Amino acid sequence: MIRLKPELDALIQQDVERGPYRSADEFVEQAVQMLHEQEQWFADNHAEISPKIEEGYASAERGDLLEPEQVRAQVNDHKQVWRNENQRS
Repeated sequence: MIRLKPELDALIQQDVERGPYRSADEFVEQAVQMLHEQEQWFADNHAEISPKIEEGYASAERGDLLEPEQVRAQVNDHKQVWRNENQRS
């Protein structure tokens, strides 16, 4: 048995009540699967991601930062590309 903080249990119950999950167990199974896939992706792509993180950190240290509007625009562009790619699948 897994014991959760009451706050987490309440969040799960909210999602079960409004979502497609039939039970808290089903919700937790899905959440664990998604987390596992995310962790696997990070492990598989660590060599590619790490230099980009270092580059970004060095850029921030130099003061080469983007304005919030620029970040939002880039994120929206990336989301649109991702959506377009996934619609073809």
